[in-house]
Amino acid sequence: MRQSAADTVNAHWLKYLPGFARDRLTGRHQLQAALGNSGWLFADKAVRMGGGLLLMVWIARYLGPTSFGQLSYAIAFVALFGAIATLGLDGIVVRELVREQENSDEILGSAFLLRVVSGALAVLVAVLVASLVRPGDDAAQQLVAIVAVGTLFQAFDVVDLWFQSRVQSRYTVMARNAAFLVLVLVRVALIQAQAGVAAFAWAASAELALAGLALALSYRFQGRTWAALKPRLVRMRALLTESWPLMLSSFAVLVYMRIDQVMLATMLGEREVGLYAAAVRLSEMWYVIPTVIVSSVMPSLIEARARSEEVYYQRLQTLLNLLVRAAYLVAIPVSLFAGPLMQLFYGEAYAAAGTVLAVHVWTVVFVFLGVAYSPWIYNEGRSRFWLVQTSLGACLNVLLNLWLIPGQGAIGSAIATLIAQALATWLANGLFAQTRRIFRMQTKSLLGGMVR
Repeated sequence: MRQSAADTVNAHWLKYLPGFARDRLTGRHQLQAALGNSGWLFADKAVRMGGGLLLMVWIARYLGPTSFGQLSYAIAFVALFGAIATLGLDGIVVRELVREQENSDEILGSAFLLRVVSGALAVLVAVLVASLVRPGDDAAQQLVAIVAVGTLFQAFDVVDLWFQSRVQSRYTVMARNAAFLVLVLVRVALIQAQAGVAAFAWAASAELALAGLALALSYRFQGRTWAALKPRLVRMRALLTESWPLMLSSFAVLVYMRIDQVMLATMLGEREVGLYAAAVRLSEMWYVIPTVIVSSVMPSLIEARARSEEVYYQRLQTLLNLLVRAAYLVAIPVSLFAGPLMQLFYGEAYAAAGTVLAVHVWTVVFVFLGVAYSPWIYNEGRSRFWLVQTSLGACLNVLLNLWLIPGQGAIGSAIATLIAQALATWLANGLFAQTRRIFRMQTKSLLGGMVR
């Protein structure tokens, strides 16, 4: 039944391809499913990232560097605690759903309950830490609290994991885009009404809430019922036993990706954060590319690992090569034209952030590289190595920020983040015998991506 439904969907889009492409894909159901799924995810990101970027530019221009910096600080601060809310479960849950389709209600139910509890904990921790880090700054604490509320609704993201395991992300795309488009209209109305920065923080939380509700409904429309979910203590314990290193790793990743904005606000003020955050938006918008591709090919890599180690590593090398070359295609032109791009999008008030973008966009290469080998982490059970690597990157980023921010400002933060990314996702793999094969594969991709 499942394969038949998938074949029907694939046949619909396959007929629009040129003859030579259609001939190569005919009969290759897994590849058809992966490409079709990636197409939906890319369409999702094109709408949300394209429209979201234009909207964010409008908001940044409207608020100005200082107020935009306040909003960006709150979002970055809450993001630091996102690892608590997700628990590092995503890849593990997808893997288990692929392996144990007959136990999907138990797996999803256990993951959902864990996410509900962890989401509430993340909100409490974020609010508490904000009061300790910014004592007396009621405005900053309020914004953090508002943004943190949206974290509660990320428990419904387990529905996305179920669709990923079935290579049917089109339902997730439709649900999230519906929420996004509604909140686009809300944000436009807020700009027209000349609303304050707190209103935009509420809009960020509202989008997560509406997306969660839409995902819940899409799950129900597939003939699934929430009442059928069967959380089991044994299953929850097993998931947490495997996921806690990944949760800590996710926290470390968020530290070296978001701590720069928190430290900039503390050391230099919100205006510097606003300039930095504006540049980072143009850099990080590309991060969705590897996530989309890897989420689509993850099930096929899991199945390839079970069949043939040789085929598995061949596919992994192909994935690394593809994503690194895509990263170079992004980083080189954006870095060369960073200054004009900042002025074109954000205006003269943000012109000073051009150099920040020219440096920060090179993190794309190492982000792509890291995401590309994440299926290997899940398949080989190497989460503890990933924890060590990301922890090294987080520590290095904090130290470099302490050193570079006073003299270099936002540019220093960009340099620190770039070096930390390179260490965590690439160089650290060369330190351990168990990950050295991946290090060689990554290095081959980096060198090959420059010349091909």
